[in-house]
Amino acid sequence: MEPLHVVVCPDSFKGSLSAAEVASAVADGVLDAAPDAVVTRLPMADGGEGTLDALLAVWGGDALVTETVDAIGRPTSARWAVSPDGRTAVVELAEASGLPGVSDAPLQPLHASTRGTGDVARAALDAGVAEILVCLGGSASTDGGSGILTGLGARLLDAAGRQVPDGGEGLASVAALDLAGLHPRAREVRWRLAVDVTNPLVGEHGAAHVFGPQKGARDGTAEFLDDALRHWSDVLERETGAAVAEVPGAGAAGGVPAGLIAVLGAEITPGAVLVAEAVGLPAALADADLVITGEGSFDSQSVNGKVADGVAQLAAASPTRPPVVVVAGQVLLPEAQARAAGIAAAFSIAPGPVELDDLIARTAPRLRDLAAAVTSLVGAGRR
Repeated sequence: MEPLHVVVCPDSFKGSLSAAEVASAVADGVLDAAPDAVVTRLPMADGGEGTLDALLAVWGGDALVTETVDAIGRPTSARWAVSPDGRTAVVELAEASGLPGVSDAPLQPLHASTRGTGDVARAALDAGVAEILVCLGGSASTDGGSGILTGLGARLLDAAGRQVPDGGEGLASVAALDLAGLHPRAREVRWRLAVDVTNPLVGEHGAAHVFGPQKGARDGTAEFLDDALRHWSDVLERETGAAVAEVPGAGAAGGVPAGLIAVLGAEITPGAVLVAEAVGLPAALADADLVITGEGSFDSQSVNGKVADGVAQLAAASPTRPPVVVVAGQVLLPEAQARAAGIAAAFSIAPGPVELDDLIARTAPRLRDLAAAVTSLVGAGRR
């Protein structure tokens, strides 16, 4: 009999283990139960914070670093990466323009911007890549992607021809978009945006009203930013011909997709799918006998565009259609819903009622034990 081929492709267990650490613990458990098994480790992410580290764990090598500014204009440094073949760059918005980077200062919902991420994207273009993956989790701003465009050389001008200030407040006075100074390669590469929400740019379900409050935009400020984003979308449509106000997902990360779709032709892609393709998961599943994925909490969101959902869809489309098993800190999704989503089984690492601190402290060994038990069951079924 051929050795068991197991693909291990978990998300991180937030607050406990990174995706790479989860994959390592699960792989150890698989090999405990089946020492001759072929184990493919592919740490995953859903396209938000942590995606860069997950990709680096698969690709190998070190992150590149660019000196830039944070969301409120202070000097900082941001990591990014290039795939082993040199074709694809990964830029994680939270590295330069995320909320964690400005947690030591008062929130500035009107002035925070993504300009720093634009500097990182410029460095990626200078590196000669053919594709840029932008991971959009953890944004601190509501600037419609204008900061990234500015970092790439675009100029947002008011009615008097003056450049408007960075941030969402400046969008209200934009009268024209000057692209003469845009990086010469900006429109030559493929831009893909990792997005896991479907919110439009504007309106009650848009960027300002739904995501603005966590960035300090409440009541009148959120309403002002929504109006500013609507005005920005009108300018973009007039200048580029692209209508972005109602595009599903355009409201992610403070509206970043809107500006990048209109000016750069960027494509919105579900984050888990984008990461899966980047790490080579579809090819790995082609001859798999078992797939083990996981995350901290397996619930209704898990089967709605998150890692487990993406893995299950890809496994169902692979030639061998391997069973997908989820290991998690807690399992809250009913079995019927899990099966409907293509998940064969889901198991919690908790042996019963347990304190959260104890569960976190023993996540790795419990993952190892659980993976060994799952592998033993599958192995027994193959005999």
